[in-house]
Amino acid sequence: MPRVKCPKCGKVETILKSGFVRGVQRYYCKECIYHFTLIKKGRYRSSSFDNKRQTTIIDIAKAVGVSASTVSRALKNHEDIGSRTKALVKQAAIELDYQPNLLAQSLNRRETHVIGVVVPDIENPFFASVLSGIQHTASASGYKVMIYQSNESHKTEAANIQTIMNNWIDGLLICHSKETQTFEHLKLQMKKGIPIVHFDRICEETATSKVLLDNVTGAKQIVTHLLNEGCRRIAVIAGPKHLYITKKRIEGYESAFKNANIELNERWIAYTDFTKSSIHDAIDNWLMEEIKPEAIFCISDNSAILTMMYLKHLKLKIPEDICVAGFGNDYTGRIIEPALTTYDPHAFKVGETATKLFFDQVILGDKFEIKTVTIAGELIVRSSSLKRSYNPSDEEA
Repeated sequence: MPRVKCPKCGKVETILKSGFVRGVQRYYCKECIYHFTLIKKGRYRSSSFDNKRQTTIIDIAKAVGVSASTVSRALKNHEDIGSRTKALVKQAAIELDYQPNLLAQSLNRRETHVIGVVVPDIENPFFASVLSGIQHTASASGYKVMIYQSNESHKTEAANIQTIMNNWIDGLLICHSKETQTFEHLKLQMKKGIPIVHFDRICEETATSKVLLDNVTGAKQIVTHLLNEGCRRIAVIAGPKHLYITKKRIEGYESAFKNANIELNERWIAYTDFTKSSIHDAIDNWLMEEIKPEAIFCISDNSAILTMMYLKHLKLKIPEDICVAGFGNDYTGRIIEPALTTYDPHAFKVGETATKLFFDQVILGDKFEIKTVTIAGELIVRSSSLKRSYNPSDEEA
């Protein structure tokens, strides 16, 4: 009779041998009516296991001599499983290099702890900061982030959304491409009930939570600053006319003129596709006019940088000949000469807030009420717009 203790009752004298399971001696306790095997370090590193496939709870169950359901409960520390059995199961799991199938668990629970994110351009400093806010907030709650970029393409955006949804994500955070004017590709996915949060470039047609930049206030503050610097002929490099941010920043531009009781000239508004060529064309058209602009407000910092570079190419001095201001507070605006006046939309907070809205929707479920949150920013005045007081030696970083 083997000198073996029963893992349930601890007795030795009631133990009998009971054949082999996958090359391992099995035992039977007459007292407990319980079958089990002994776990010894390295015992299961044998040819009886196929090391090319992942170990399952069935393998552990056969090795220990218990049912698969007992193994499952033991690994989850259920109270109805004895401490000795738990110890045997966990030791076997270690010896057999058992790794839980996270995908299977996720599908069973209908959750993956993964958030899908679609942005127009990962290299754009604004979106990079937004993604940083999303990643930081998601990681703090144990979530991972799956990031896709649309490259400002509607077609790519639609394909990205389909791919993300096929990967069983728990939610979607999205900023639309400049090409996107129809939203059927998103509305189709909304029927699945997955939380969706918009940020920056939003869709006004969908019942989703949204995180907005303070577009109207930001543009109004920039244009008011230019007016205070003595500029009256202020041109605007806008984006595509259908974009939400274009509409709102033009609204702020117009509001500043209205408050100053100064007539607005519609010829000073140029709608572009944000490309270098379209921006150059707009500037060329203005400079061919007999009365030229005194300042150019660009609704993005990237457009402002392209504008400044082209004005320098044309031998125009900034801000002496023409002032320039942007929107976004990209790092490039701090290093160009002269440094760029801009509006800081607090991009990190935009990403952070969008992620928190997703979590609120997950936690509250049907009780969640759709929200629109506007993130307040701040005007940052630098040398590119200081027409009255510009001094190159006082360049601000």
